[in-house]
Amino acid sequence: MKQIFLELADHAIAQLRGDEVLLLNFAGEETDFVRFNRAQVRQPLSVRQAQLTLSLIQSGRRNNATLTLSGNPAQDRASVAEAIGALRDELAALPADPYLLHANEATTSNREDRGRLPSAAEAIEQITAAARGTDLVGLLASGPIYRGFASSLGSRHWHAVDAFLFDWSLYHAADKAVKCAWAGSRWDAAELARRIDAGRAQLVHLAKPARTIEPGEYRVYLAPAAVDELTQMLNWAGLSAKAQRTKQSCLQKLVDGDATLSPLVTVREDTAGGLAPAFDEAGFARPQSVALIEQGRHAGSLVSPRTAKEYGIETNGADEDEAMQSMAMSGGALAESDALSALDTGLAIGNLHYLNFSDRPGGRITGLTRFATFWVEQGKIVAPVNVMRFDDTLYRLLGSNLEALTREPQWTMDTRTYGARSVQTSRVPGALVARMAFTL
Repeated sequence: MKQIFLELADHAIAQLRGDEVLLLNFAGEETDFVRFNRAQVRQPLSVRQAQLTLSLIQSGRRNNATLTLSGNPAQDRASVAEAIGALRDELAALPADPYLLHANEATTSNREDRGRLPSAAEAIEQITAAARGTDLVGLLASGPIYRGFASSLGSRHWHAVDAFLFDWSLYHAADKAVKCAWAGSRWDAAELARRIDAGRAQLVHLAKPARTIEPGEYRVYLAPAAVDELTQMLNWAGLSAKAQRTKQSCLQKLVDGDATLSPLVTVREDTAGGLAPAFDEAGFARPQSVALIEQGRHAGSLVSPRTAKEYGIETNGADEDEAMQSMAMSGGALAESDALSALDTGLAIGNLHYLNFSDRPGGRITGLTRFATFWVEQGKIVAPVNVMRFDDTLYRLLGSNLEALTREPQWTMDTRTYGARSVQTSRVPGALVARMAFTL
């Protein structure tokens, strides 16, 4: 796909007139999708697709168009030429954009990370064998993902990474299930079997009579998937420079120095360790790492080119929504295998869902427990727990009530595949919390 992109970029740039500037962003993938139900294949599908976004700029005005490429060179070249003509015809009627900012220097980069991905047949054989006898429901998405940027000012950037995501649940009955996910760039049949077997072990506990726990505050262990759900709420403008400047961040108290999180909490944008490209849609380079929260204190923010232009600060390659693409939260000292022993008595929560802010300025979040949530006594699982609603603040959950983080953060990919696979990743540990407030 690299050659397709570079040839179309050259063709598009050749269409320009006068002082016109053109930015081109490419997104493509070659993916095997396999849906499973009852540990059998429900739907196999292979997708090869690519899109090219053209941004024509002149006299402070900008006009965009996105094309789905056909793979036929002549047809795609004609579509690109036609699109540039249409953008040009509309450009003069558009108002100037006071916050338009793009890279003016000619820069280049090339990242091509090849992993070990299974063929669809290989993955199907191994998944169905490992899950035999269970009601496994899930989706496998595997294959290379491509991103590219070019400009008429001479920049050329290419990004190609191999990745897979297997997202599945092992159902016991009704809404009782164990949810699991595994992502990476190197497929390993033994690791797959280990993870499915770990889910099987929890199914045994789901067969026990479920308990209903009264509202109140309980000691909890949040598995990495649950911590991921919590920390993803920071992407709702929490770490955005724009939101922080306009006092709309859910971490505003942290930013203003009026509150802190636990010294155990360190969060950064880890481009070097993620799947997102090291360049943004305006052609600016992304640093290998951006410190956002350091030992519980505000350390930085994500700055898009528009925010940089508006406030006269330096961009660090954030997209327009100024959300983390490659979140990394540092681990602690607790071995994950010792988490239930450290919990002793309380709730072990595997997943959270339906999260929302109940008080954004106060960093207060509400949501529901999901799938495998268990009551634990003396470090042993006693019974599954019926769905509960929590309502608590980040300043308690990741602050005053945080006792420990697990040693090895778990790496995962965003499961969204609407339109195209996401390159957003996260690496987070589990968390032992002294008290978490439940309202229902």
